[in-house]
Amino acid sequence: MSQAARLISGLTLITVPTIVYGGLTVLGVVSGGRFGMGVGRRLSPEQTSFFRAGHAHAGVLVILSLVVQLMLDHAALSPELTWALRIGAPLAAICVSGGFFGLAFFPGFRLLLYTGAALVSLVTLGTGIGLVR
Repeated sequence: MSQAARLISGLTLITVPTIVYGGLTVLGVVSGGRFGMGVGRRLSPEQTSFFRAGHAHAGVLVILSLVVQLMLDHAALSPELTWALRIGAPLAAICVSGGFFGLAFFPGFRLLLYTGAALVSLVTLGTGIGLVR
């Protein structure tokens, strides 16, 4: 594993407790505050769905981000593009999950969600192209 992959992977793993916290929050939301951690008020079914989606996407995209770090070690890309993709992978996870959580309360957070979705697409496309070159 390259030093760059180790650095970004290490920083990404440090964010995992926030996903655990999010899971406890979702548990509190879906159990009506009986378990996990509450959010201080009842959420609508739509808000609850956004919380579930935010948590699920955070976990999946963090795992994808870690895998991408290893793949980029073997991609035939310029160093600058490789670094952009390395940083974009965990940033996409933050943007998508943060977009879902924010969207539960403010419609303007859809821009953050869409930005994250674009980043996921660009990172996976760029990494894939670098691997098949």
